[in-house]
Amino acid sequence: MGPCTSGVADGVGGWRDYGVDPSQFSETLMRTCERLVKEGRFVPTNPVGILTSSYCELLQNKVPLLGSSTACLVVLDRTSHRLHTANLGDSGFLVVRAGEVVHRSDEQQHYFNTPFQLSIAPPEAEGVVLSDSPDAADSSTFDVQLGDIILTATDGLFDNMPDYMILQELKKLKNANYESIQQAARSIAEQAHDLAYDPNYMSPFAQFACDYGLNVRGGKPDDITVLLSIVAEYTD
Repeated sequence: MGPCTSGVADGVGGWRDYGVDPSQFSETLMRTCERLVKEGRFVPTNPVGILTSSYCELLQNKVPLLGSSTACLVVLDRTSHRLHTANLGDSGFLVVRAGEVVHRSDEQQHYFNTPFQLSIAPPEAEGVVLSDSPDAADSSTFDVQLGDIILTATDGLFDNMPDYMILQELKKLKNANYESIQQAARSIAEQAHDLAYDPNYMSPFAQFACDYGLNVRGGKPDDITVLLSIVAEYTD
């Protein structure tokens, strides 16, 4: 009974100013993580190791690549019912039990709206472009229970939907079958998307900006990725 691994990465949009597609770095990073996991080249208790190995491959220029990305990896050991996580930046995860958040990731930001990130810069920009080590990722281990809901998402969700709204949607989840979980994830993502384009909504992002003395209102248009899973009895 192998571990169950999921992850999200969010390319830093500022690279568009340099003619670089921000999605290429994040997609390549996650596809490399996926390949390493499928090949069994990882230790389930150390998701930071998966992130480190994947980033090293990207640095070796096996694929010509420029860009930056946040990353969040979640590994569920289905034998011990233990969750091992690594989060770099402002993507993240929640563990929900009986309608309440019982565990969550810590957001990592250098300063307002500037998350920790893995980067590959052109030679002339090295030392100028912000770049963090995978070892800087916040890691945690948490014992989960049957029925726990694990939500992993990019900051496009968390910047637009506070916990209570996410929990309201999750309370509608009555079945643990694939279709119900998929519909719940889609519903959460669509609601976050709608809120992102509401100019009068006081979003979590706008509230955070106000805390920094900025006069900001409305949602934050951004890429939104939502992954949902439920801890269940394992059947082969």
